[in-house]
Amino acid sequence: MASEWYTLASQKLFLAETLLKYRPEGAGPLVEAHMQGAVELALRARNALLTLVARYYQHKNEQPESLSELIELIGPDSPDARLLNDLDGEKGSWLNHLTQLQRGQSHPPLKKKTVSDENIIAVGVESGPDRSPAALSATLSSMKHFLIELTERHEEW
Repeated sequence: MASEWYTLASQKLFLAETLLKYRPEGAGPLVEAHMQGAVELALRARNALLTLVARYYQHKNEQPESLSELIELIGPDSPDARLLNDLDGEKGSWLNHLTQLQRGQSHPPLKKKTVSDENIIAVGVESGPDRSPAALSATLSSMKHFLIELTERHEEW
């Protein structure tokens, strides 16, 4: 049932928001654990959302792990595939942010170059995705709004 996947996605979003809300102040391993936990829950919510879309398109036994797998299932010309693909390519969208967070959380951090008088100009800083609680909270909120709109649109059919 599609509604079960909606419930799962909503639950994961709620739990991610809860981790952010009760995140300890300062820095350290507990703060990092809260942030990484919230990101992982958001990524699981995204996967549940992708499965929900697959269910709407009558793929009852499929659980796409990525947007590309979903698009392969439902076709690139389907309205939801186009919408999600556009969101993924749009800098600052909730889906693009989650894609960046997944990439950042799935790879080891890059080694930082040492700064000396000889290389100070050549040192570049890779900023990576915004991992601030405010940015993640905005992404979770936008994703929740999208999930509600998606469900309302498909229930009208």
